[in-house]
Amino acid sequence: MTGLRRDLQIVADWIGSGSRVLDLGCGDGHLLRHLYESRNVTGYGLEIDPEQISESVANGVNVIQTDLDQGLSDFEAEAFDHVVMTQTLQAVQRPDRLLLEMLRVGREGIVTFPNFAYWRLRYYLAILGRMPMSGALAYAWYETPNIHLCTIHDFEELCRELGIRIIERRVLSHELKPPRLGGLLPNLLAEVALYRFRRA
Repeated sequence: MTGLRRDLQIVADWIGSGSRVLDLGCGDGHLLRHLYESRNVTGYGLEIDPEQISESVANGVNVIQTDLDQGLSDFEAEAFDHVVMTQTLQAVQRPDRLLLEMLRVGREGIVTFPNFAYWRLRYYLAILGRMPMSGALAYAWYETPNIHLCTIHDFEELCRELGIRIIERRVLSHELKPPRLGGLLPNLLAEVALYRFRRA
């Protein structure tokens, strides 16, 4: 198995050794496999796509076929140390409800998502008059699974409304590197946002 993408490596670095992890929309299980091997982590991946489930199983990951829009009622409260959701928040029906569910079953949540206020995406809409595409938003408008795109400002406002305390925020450019001036203008310059959060 190859190394992790930069964004997934940041997520992995936020998870301590021996943690119990639930990975929502785990894809091929790449992150969990890395955590099993490098951090002695235990846990499960949840995935809806049968092809991705097969790849997760091939990667030695414990994966359960689940529709995240049905919630996490199969899991008891505080069953995990970390509940992770990378590049999936924008594809669920009710991101607000799922964030609260993440903090019901886990002590800490971690999410990553494409920042819809990123300047290149604004350019697509404002100048070209077309729905934007980028590395983080790789689908054409007619085939995208993304239904709730948001900005960094939108996400942080939602956290305030839900009583969620943000512990840490990192942002990355389209090259998955820290953007120049990203600390000053993250909503404009970051293509990908990463957050750790807890109950307030």
